[in-house]
This record gives sequence, C-alpha cells and structure tokens, in this order.
Amino acid sequence: MALRLLSCAITSIRILTIVSYTFAFNMFGSPIVRPQSISQHFRPSFVYKINQHRNNSVGKEKMKIAVSSIRRLSVSQTKVSYSSLSSATETTKREIMNDCLYRISECNRIPKNTSFLDFIVDDCVVGKVTSKVAKCLCDANNAGDAIFQINSSRNDPESAVLLLTDAAGDCCESRTASVMSIMNNLRSRGIVTGWRDELYPVSKGFYNEPLFLVERAAASYLGALQYGVHINGIVQEGNGIEKMWIARRSKTKSKYPGMLDHIVAGGQPVGISLFENVIKECMEEAGIEKDTAMNARPVSAISYEDFTKIDHHDEIDGIVDRVILFNYDLELPKQFEPVAVDGEVESFFLWGVDELFESMHKDYYDPIKPNCYLVIIDYLMRKGYILPDTPGYLDVLRELRSGHCA
Repeated sequence: MALRLLSCAITSIRILTIVSYTFAFNMFGSPIVRPQSISQHFRPSFVYKINQHRNNSVGKEKMKIAVSSIRRLSVSQTKVSYSSLSSATETTKREIMNDCLYRISECNRIPKNTSFLDFIVDDCVVGKVTSKVAKCLCDANNAGDAIFQINSSRNDPESAVLLLTDAAGDCCESRTASVMSIMNNLRSRGIVTGWRDELYPVSKGFYNEPLFLVERAAASYLGALQYGVHINGIVQEGNGIEKMWIARRSKTKSKYPGMLDHIVAGGQPVGISLFENVIKECMEEAGIEKDTAMNARPVSAISYEDFTKIDHHDEIDGIVDRVILFNYDLELPKQFEPVAVDGEVESFFLWGVDELFESMHKDYYDPIKPNCYLVIIDYLMRKGYILPDTPGYLDVLRELRSGHCA
C-alpha cells in the first residue's frame, strides 16, 4: 500500500511539473522549470523538443499537443504506439477502427427522416435539395420570371423534382446568369453566406461539360457535386518514420475557422485541371514552389454526402454537400518550412502517425477539419498503418466512398 501511495505521489508531481511548465510558457513565454526535466519525466512521442520553439507559432502548437498529452496521462499512463498495429491488442484495433468510422460518419450525416428532391437539368440529376430549399429557390425570382420550378405528378406527390424553367435558357451562359441572379437574391437576404466569387461547374459528372456555373458558396444550396484536391505533405524523418504537415486555419475563414487542416487543400474551380489546381494551391496556401509541387503524386479519391442544418434563416432548413476529393501525396524536404502566402493559415506544424491516430478519438480536444480525416484515413490504409486483416478494415474502405462518385 505504501509503495502504491508513493507511486501515485510521484505521478502527481510529474503532472504538476508539466502543467506548471505549460502554464508559464503560455502566460509568460518562458518556463519555470528546465525543459530537460520534462523529457526526463514524460516521454510520449507527441511531446516535442519544446525548448527549441518557445517563441513561434510552431512551438505554441506543440505546447497544445503537450497539454493534450497531459490530459490523457491523467486518465492512463499507458501509451499505445499506433505505428505498429500488427502487435496491438484486439481491443486497441477495435477502438482504432471505431475511431475511423466515427470520423467518416461526421461527413456523412444525411437524415433519414428528411425528404429530398432531385434537381434535374437536361434530364440529368445534378443535385439534391430539401422541399423547403426548393420552395425558397422557386420563390426567389426578383419580381421577374421564375428560374426554378417544382414539377410533380398529381398521382404521385413523392415524385416531385426541382427543374429550371424555360426562362433560365438552354445554354451554359444563360443558365449561369439566371441562377446567379437567384443566388445574389438569396445572398442579399442573408440566406447564402460566405460568398467567394469563385465559380464551380454543375454537371452530370466530373468528365462532363458543365450545364451551368454556380458561385462556390451557393453550390450546396443546389446539392450539386463539388470537387476538390487535398495534399498530404509528408516528411521522411529516416528509419521509416514519416510525419505529416498540419495547418491551423485562420480564424477569419468562413468555414471551420481556427481548425486544423491539411497543409494544402482547395476546391476545384472551373477552367483549370486538377494538377494545375494542386500547383496553384501549394503556392497560395503553403509557399511551396512549383518545382517542388510538381512532385505531388495522385494517389486516390474519396467521396461523402453530408447535410448541414441551417438555423440562421427560416426559409430554409438545411443544405447538402456532395463532395469528391482527389488526393495527392507530396514528399517535402526536411528543411522545408511552409509559409502562409494567402493569409488563410495561421500556423503549420508536423505530426507523426501517433498524433494522427490520437486526434481521431471522439473526445479529442482539437480535432482536424472533418473531411480531412477521410483523406488521412485513406493515407494510413494505403501506407499500411491500418492492416487489411484488421476487423473492420473493409467497412472503413467502403465508407470512405459513401458519396456519389461521378
């Protein structure tokens, strides 16, 4: 009993030491204990050499990771190494797969008790909207001819679909102008928010010609397919150890302000190829020069279909995000330091495999932006960090492409 009490006392002292160091760092920018004392008492792989980066954003991010580690230590002092799942217990494997499925489900929240209308143009289903959103689109006609209409069979009300009227025209240019007039109307009334002045194509599928173009912020109000590119920025540390660059989004972003993100990611606008978009986004978001960005390798694609409830306006109830992300791996030199060129990123830092898995816990205090997890899980599976004989592997593989792929 005495030994157990002594062990608990020592553990408490260690935790208090780390908390004191963290508090002093955050409050005063300097420690009240020597950094070496932390490494002597507390050695999870995600606590870095804190004393090397005390006065920059990278150091502050690492301190946040240290705080997360302290929280977990207060519950359990057992640290699992996720980089070798072949030797993990069955319980650990099951927890990891459940974490993966949870993060995937966060991007696939289509409610079963909500009815949706197909949005059809030229006999092609190009979107999905709720009945309330369909009515809102039909009513927003700027006192002119209606651009949207709901069509249903008298004998089958459930067959209702959303269509463009003849007033919208029959070519890409006229439809784009007509739909834009409606979206500008909704924007002026505070319904469509986060306007980007960036056009997305609306078509039957990625390889089809656009039927019309729509403002990026308004694409979800039509439930149109949206495409994007995500880049896994990888650093080889040697001895088979890989780390991934993580970004913290600017707090001024219209979506997910301040959340963690990929080093580079962006929507796919009209008029440029996927790889041209990769090159553009690499420079804008992380200061990655073209010669380096050209080494990005296309590796896979994931898809999801999500529903977001809208509370800021009574005329609509929610919008649908139908998304396909094209994934790229880009190995970056050890000495490379990303720079936020366009101001959309607050800071960058490196995470290892352990940190990526750790962040997938449902209760993790500082998670990554939801759709990034799908790309990261795909990466972990491709690189063999999640083994195919792990129960649940095929479930995760299937769910990574839950959305419509076209």
